[in-house]
Amino acid sequence: MKHPDDDNELFNRLEAEMADSGGEVVDLDKARSARTESADPTARPDADSSADSGPDRSPDSADDESDGESGRWADGPQPKDPGLLGQAREAGRRAVLPPWLRSCAELKTAAVWLAGYLWHIVAFHAVRSPVYAGRLLARTPRGIGRSLSGWRRWAADAESAPLRSAEAFKEHTEEYLKLSRQRDRRVRWRGMVSAVAFPVLLTAALLLVFAAPVWLQLAACILAVGVFGVVGSPADAPISSHAVVKAEAPKLTATMVVTALGSLGIDKLNAAVKTGTGIGFPSEIHRDGPGWRADIELPHGVTAEDVMNRREALASGLRRKLGCVWPMPNPDEHAGMLILWVGDKPMNETKRPAWPLAKSGTVDLFQPVAFGNNQQMSWVSVTLMFVSIVVGSIPRMGKTYLMRLFLLIAALDPRAWLYLFDFKGGSDYRPLEKVSHRWRSGEDDEDVKYCRDALVEIKDELSRRAKVIKSLPLARCPESKVTPELASDKRLGLHPIVVCLDECQKAFEHKQYGPEITEISEDLVRRGPAFGIIAMFGTQRPDKDSIPKGISANAVLRFALKVTGQTENDMILGTSMYKAGYRATMFSFKRDKGVAWMAGEMDEPTIVCGTEVDAVGAEQITVRARKLREAYGNVTGYACGEDLTADPTAGRDLLVDILTVTPADEAKVWNETTVDRLAEMWPAVYGPWAEMKSEDKTAHLTAALKPYGIKTAQVGRRIDGSKPVNKRGFERAHITTAIAERDRKRDAS
Repeated sequence: MKHPDDDNELFNRLEAEMADSGGEVVDLDKARSARTESADPTARPDADSSADSGPDRSPDSADDESDGESGRWADGPQPKDPGLLGQAREAGRRAVLPPWLRSCAELKTAAVWLAGYLWHIVAFHAVRSPVYAGRLLARTPRGIGRSLSGWRRWAADAESAPLRSAEAFKEHTEEYLKLSRQRDRRVRWRGMVSAVAFPVLLTAALLLVFAAPVWLQLAACILAVGVFGVVGSPADAPISSHAVVKAEAPKLTATMVVTALGSLGIDKLNAAVKTGTGIGFPSEIHRDGPGWRADIELPHGVTAEDVMNRREALASGLRRKLGCVWPMPNPDEHAGMLILWVGDKPMNETKRPAWPLAKSGTVDLFQPVAFGNNQQMSWVSVTLMFVSIVVGSIPRMGKTYLMRLFLLIAALDPRAWLYLFDFKGGSDYRPLEKVSHRWRSGEDDEDVKYCRDALVEIKDELSRRAKVIKSLPLARCPESKVTPELASDKRLGLHPIVVCLDECQKAFEHKQYGPEITEISEDLVRRGPAFGIIAMFGTQRPDKDSIPKGISANAVLRFALKVTGQTENDMILGTSMYKAGYRATMFSFKRDKGVAWMAGEMDEPTIVCGTEVDAVGAEQITVRARKLREAYGNVTGYACGEDLTADPTAGRDLLVDILTVTPADEAKVWNETTVDRLAEMWPAVYGPWAEMKSEDKTAHLTAALKPYGIKTAQVGRRIDGSKPVNKRGFERAHITTAIAERDRKRDAS
């Protein structure tokens, strides 16, 4: 494909060449012919085909790259992902045996390499064996001393002396006497063993010296030197040296950077490389985590975005893998300042630190939580409270893994309720069933209706929370929003609520329920964060229909994994983010899975890769989260076997609700007080109960508790110091016992 301005570019270039050569006239037809032939590397045997030819690189190569880029755009939109089954059918099957086992020649080559490798190690250590022997001999006396000292400490039970001293200092007489008696028993037994073993060893040593044959004496001497020499070696001075040293990535230098920039095909960069001016380094290239950082001032008229858009060519010029090279704009400087970070290994091959929450720990959603790493392998944190989240990418880039990671974080806050709707219909979110208040996977009409009904429930809850916040005194709620203290007060019912819609376009575009789901979701994004409701939306097709304007314009946290164009990029990250240089189009499909631009948490977007938690790890985390919730008394809805139905009371667990509104320090409580509390927290469910007379409230709750085997009795309480008032009530301990017994039976079945 030929661009309209190709002739103008060619004319300008030829005019410049004419000026350098003294005004020689050039035949344009011949120049065009030469330019066409230059696109074929076989047409010019003397052409330099290297990617980092630097200042001497032919200008035609830049045009060739430009033509190749244009050709890719001319091919039109790429076909959609054929799906899992289609990918399996079209995928090439790898050979069962590796090539070096199927070919005699390659097997021989591999065997020769292995033999040479082993021979090198053996020869290396054999040459140095006299040095090793000398080290062992020199360290033998120290090893003998260490061994005798260790025997003495063992016989005297020296390791327990600090513990006895500590108990004596604390004046814990009983504990000190116990430790002393234990020490006496140990010393007596070890003394007896030493009394028997020492003469035996001494006798054996004398026999070796005076009665054993020479070969046995020599073998014993070598063994003793070897053992005691190793024992006497310092930790920082090993006996042997390493025969093979792992090759490290070469240091990044200014020359390498300039040469790579000159290979990008940018005219002004080429001119700067040619003249040796225009490219500056405001600070020294230095180590930054597992890689090198270079701050680069580009020539006038060249922006950081120009370089970022040529990331693959830059990686080729640096002779590094694509996953190692990360050009970024410098938000604190002008548009011509570039930050270039080059890792020792690709981001997906670098060993990441273990996630702190993988094995233990809880979460406070009001505080930042580490969830992933940047290129330097430093932890990146996110605060989920008071925000709404949008996650977008093309398929198979890790969007679902990232959203599931956020839900696992939310699950580890025992106060949070999870509403999870997976319209992809897979099993990625199945581990979260056991901790979700509402859970659904599928894209059928009934699945979308379930989501609509649950969102209506949340809408009513949002209205209730607004009234509760409004009624609180200013001293307790000064900013008119949920605080950690309010969220922890079960009587108020202001616990965090996390709502997740994965493949949300399925719900928004549904003909019957889509408009209502869209309206409620936009309201949750606008008003929900202040009232403790976190809304999360994920899509593989980020456009105006998949993410409504009311959501994309108001979501605070945005994560853009790989996308294909500027429109999709700005739909996720925000308007003009593409022009500002934050381009999720630069990510590689194969090498940058899980890598995303994160906007909203920090002043400027940053690159982050979420911690990879597989299905087994997710299951282990949710099991731990379930135990935390059981201890807190917050296993509700779908997680306790109930589901959303037309009857509002059918979606409630009466025992759990009673436990929620009854403080732990209130051992006994009246029935009518409990009914009023239930109605205050869940008016749509228990509101009719509160409208009954006092004696009817008591009788109704007594009847409701009877199927669970919980009996009510008279409970006496003093009100304002007056005489005790007796009313029918129950003991809180009976509620916890009934829940534990019910769960035990359910697990046994």
